[in-house]
Amino acid sequence: MVESMQVGRVQLQQQRVELCRWFPTFLSSHKTLFAVLWVAAFGSVFLWQRNIVGDGFWIFGKEGPARPMPNLRPSAFNLTDFGGVGDGVTVNTAAFERAVSAISKLGQTGGGQLNVPPGKWLTAPFNLTSNMTLFLAEGAEILGIQEEKLWPLMPPLPSYGYGREHHGPRYGSLIHGQNLTNVVITGHNGSINGQGQSWWKKHRQKLLNYTRGPLVQIMWSRDIVISNITLRDSPFWNFHPYDCKNVTVRNVTILAPVFQAPNTDGIDPDSCEDVVIEDCYISVGDDAIAIKSGWDQYGIAYGRPSRNILIRNLIVRSNVSAGVSIGSEMSGGVSNVKVENLLVWNSRRAVRIKTAPGRGGYVKHIIYRNLTFDNCRVGIVIKTDYNEHPDLDFDPKAFPILEDISFDGVHGHGVRVPVRIHGSKDIPVRNITFRDMSVGLTYKKKHIFQCAFVQGRVIGTIFPAPCENLDRYDEEERLVKRSASQNITDIDYDV
Repeated sequence: MVESMQVGRVQLQQQRVELCRWFPTFLSSHKTLFAVLWVAAFGSVFLWQRNIVGDGFWIFGKEGPARPMPNLRPSAFNLTDFGGVGDGVTVNTAAFERAVSAISKLGQTGGGQLNVPPGKWLTAPFNLTSNMTLFLAEGAEILGIQEEKLWPLMPPLPSYGYGREHHGPRYGSLIHGQNLTNVVITGHNGSINGQGQSWWKKHRQKLLNYTRGPLVQIMWSRDIVISNITLRDSPFWNFHPYDCKNVTVRNVTILAPVFQAPNTDGIDPDSCEDVVIEDCYISVGDDAIAIKSGWDQYGIAYGRPSRNILIRNLIVRSNVSAGVSIGSEMSGGVSNVKVENLLVWNSRRAVRIKTAPGRGGYVKHIIYRNLTFDNCRVGIVIKTDYNEHPDLDFDPKAFPILEDISFDGVHGHGVRVPVRIHGSKDIPVRNITFRDMSVGLTYKKKHIFQCAFVQGRVIGTIFPAPCENLDRYDEEERLVKRSASQNITDIDYDV
């Protein structure tokens, strides 16, 4: 019976990954197939979230035996070896610190692995070390302590000036690392829970004096892997790699309430290079993913772009923001980004690029492919007047460059405004391409494919009909009609 349960678990996980990967491709073939696959997807997501900590079905109401934790490093330790107590009450900060200290001495021999057994492990923030694997067992949950006085203060990020929410220091993250190499956070779908409810409430009541801390933040590091865990209820952004290289996020679930959980972005690669985010489910109170690279004059001076980023095979939800965003803090530049096989459901916006005068920088060489929108108010958004600034010292003539952006294979239903590209005289959108687009609408009137100061092309026939700003090409990419109206404005935010 145990063996059959294990086989069933493996098959279920394979089905989830395959559904996430191929759902957008098959979606457009027929309305009936769309309905059937969407019911299957929703059911899979429901079971995924319900059982994610246990990672599997409960057969006849009985849970299977806990899986042994594999040894992924030459040396492995349990948190209990350092005095950890997983009762949800005992504070385990010292145990985590002692464990990390022991592993830090093993770098020359391949590093070490810290196993977190089943239980609730309350802790204040702690730091990781290089050549370390943090392994969360099935049923393990790291809990962030709620007293903000136990969260250390850190200098503001150099590319953000004086602070993101408040001028001055900021709270550190629950799990933190700086100048590291070869770090893995993984497990059997154990959880890291920031217990952010008190932070959100105090933020809304303006009772905090410092910028809230992320759940996991890795800075100035390389070769980072986050996989097979759940992140939930972060005080602020969930995973924030900052100025890192070679970052992989795979098979991760990120959860927060879709309302009243401010700024709980899922994954925010910030001035990062060579990033892969794949096979994830994200449902949060802000952007599911937001690619960043610094804020106004501070980001321009820091000068670290985000580039070479692959995002694929995701199911995401954001009721108040967007599924996948670029910006608005993009002053160091963002380039060479591919987003493919993405399902965005029950969201305010699906994919968005946001910037403003003063940002400087650029967003270019961006590819979106196989996107599916289900019940999204706005599908594709490019916004150039996102006027939020760190202070009054920004240069209002630092205009960002937006160019070489393509959309190929955009499908779905229940969308009010499929496209809203709001360029401006100072920040035009150049060389944008649409191909193979068919989106079912909830608002069958004019002004649903909205454009302003846009230059680009449409290849073949798309639905709904594109704006007059775009050139028309046939399926063989032969010019049919050149637009003479690139600078006309057809933006209507009341739709």
